[in-house]
Amino acid sequence: MQIGFIGLGKMGHPMARRLIEAGHTLVVFDTRGDATAPLVALGAQLASSPRDVADRVETVMASLPEPHIVASVATGDSGVINGKRIKRFVDLSTTGSRAAADIAAQLAKKDIAQIDSPVSGGVAGAVKGTLAVMVSGPQADIDVVKDALGVFGTVFVIGNQPGMAQTMKLANNFLSATAMAATSEAVVMGVKAGLDPAIMIDVINAGSGRNTASTGKFPNAILPRTFDAGFATALMLKDVRLCLAEAKAAGVPTDMMGMVASLWERVASEIGADKDFTTIIQPVERRAGVIVGKV
Repeated sequence: MQIGFIGLGKMGHPMARRLIEAGHTLVVFDTRGDATAPLVALGAQLASSPRDVADRVETVMASLPEPHIVASVATGDSGVINGKRIKRFVDLSTTGSRAAADIAAQLAKKDIAQIDSPVSGGVAGAVKGTLAVMVSGPQADIDVVKDALGVFGTVFVIGNQPGMAQTMKLANNFLSATAMAATSEAVVMGVKAGLDPAIMIDVINAGSGRNTASTGKFPNAILPRTFDAGFATALMLKDVRLCLAEAKAAGVPTDMMGMVASLWERVASEIGADKDFTTIIQPVERRAGVIVGKV
């Protein structure tokens, strides 16, 4: 299958590479030449703009960091909306349902189908092909790309309305963000009381407190103090903000979301939005006066 791929960052690059390795023909674009070069070396064709990508292929995928960047790539003057061949735009980014619906409406004017397809599982999942791939959009177009998306992991068809997969992704990432926040406070409390954090994590993972933070992020990035899970605080904060805004717009309770968002805002402010999201434990440690893991 001929596929365009725009956005070759930490998530986009391994996904694009997997498509090439699976036998798909890629046309790629990224604003950074060092991002496209390795894929061109593997046989990908280099495009000069999102519009150029959409001039060459019927299916264009994008993996981008912010909703406004997705909007520009999709509907800007040099965006895919003005491409000559494109029939469907597959957005692998996390934008929120309202942004997805707005983009879908604009693309529909040019008879271009939007397929929301945010993913979950991090850089490791993108490399291994074990992502959860959430999809919503016209079923006929989903059928065209489903096998290609399956290269990334397990595909879950959420529904046929624009933004439905985005809502699913925000719910998922809110739970992930909450697990990180809650586990950080719980483990810091234990260390303050004299407990060994490694033993705490072992007990939590053998008991009812087990979660994605305790099974992965703590043993791999927090206890060894490497803070290298591969996902920036800015991106997690973006997702939490989007989820909070969507929940408020829907008129549902946001008590927990508000508290979780507050802690992530603190991490971005005190530690740095560009730092790995596992640094969420550091503001908690500072206030408690302890360090969790190796020193």
